[in-house]
Amino acid sequence: MLKRYKIKNYDFKLIFMILALSAIGCFAIGSAEPSLQSRQLLGVAAGTVVMVFISFFDYSYLLKLYWLMYLGNLGLLALVFTSLGDSRGIAQRWVEIGNFRFQPSETAKILLILFFAQFIMKYKEKLNTFPMVIACIVLVGVPWYAIWEQPDLSTSIMVIVLFCIIMFAGGISYKLVAGVLAVAIPAVVVVIALALSPDENFVNTHLKDYQLNRILAFRDPDQYADDEAYQQLNSVTAIASGQLDGKGYRNNEVTSVKNGNFLSESQTDFIFAVIGEEFGFKGSVAVVVLLMGIALECMSVARKSKDLAGTIIAAGMGGLVGFQGFVNIGVATFLLPNTGLPLPFVSYGLTSLMSLYIGMGFVLNVRLQAGRQPVAA
Repeated sequence: MLKRYKIKNYDFKLIFMILALSAIGCFAIGSAEPSLQSRQLLGVAAGTVVMVFISFFDYSYLLKLYWLMYLGNLGLLALVFTSLGDSRGIAQRWVEIGNFRFQPSETAKILLILFFAQFIMKYKEKLNTFPMVIACIVLVGVPWYAIWEQPDLSTSIMVIVLFCIIMFAGGISYKLVAGVLAVAIPAVVVVIALALSPDENFVNTHLKDYQLNRILAFRDPDQYADDEAYQQLNSVTAIASGQLDGKGYRNNEVTSVKNGNFLSESQTDFIFAVIGEEFGFKGSVAVVVLLMGIALECMSVARKSKDLAGTIIAAGMGGLVGFQGFVNIGVATFLLPNTGLPLPFVSYGLTSLMSLYIGMGFVLNVRLQAGRQPVAA
């Protein structure tokens, strides 16, 4: 499993961007919630060690456990609905064992990428057959439903996007893609129209009240300025007030949105607002550039991969960082309705952070094995 690699094939550029983004996150969390900064720093340190360790393991061997990964994923998601499940507000998305608390839906993203990387490579000749497409939909549908029921609408949407990226990277036929889009696009339009309509039966059956209100707040923020739109309006104010250079790290200005406690959960969902206010446009652009750089580097690794499984792993991780970053920043700038997706490598959350580092460890190994074959130890 362990192999000897040439140092020139190691993707130091990707590691630099990951650590740079994580460092910005640690600084921002230190300002948003100082008591959590040390834990985030510990998470970054542990994540880096785990990422480097995994990067030297041949992913081809690890992926042989793909069914164990899938079943383990289902088991972790099922724990949420047991006595070990821990709720926050109206959502039950965490598992708490003693002092250890984690969010299985975050690990689910990585485990699904790894599972489908091996599954699709094993059955790649049958990928464009109807039975195989149905099988893939069923396999992703089971964990998706468990996430949906927590309820976690944002992560369930993220799982669907990831599945589409995985299938595309796996080589699904463009004819099938066109057929799915021909059905999916009108369906999405109908769902959005129904969500915005006064049809109470649809709302009660498919959407929670808070989910509907978030969509309505996006459409008419003035009407919901004191409720669902409150966080996003304050987030936009914070980002705008930072102007070009920002107000300074841990500033004591009384006009600060963060200092006035107008942003709850500023260390997680709205960490980008803290960055915009304290580091200004320059700091915000730095975060966007790093996120884009990581996503594009993963796509570059996907193109160089020695096999289909490596392509899916790298493309999946690139899509995860890129899309999730886009959604989080879109929420913070009020370009999208409010969701609960964290900003990759920046938001506080050790489960999300460790999961991303583990995924990137696999990407680094894909890059190491691309091109010249390693010499066995």
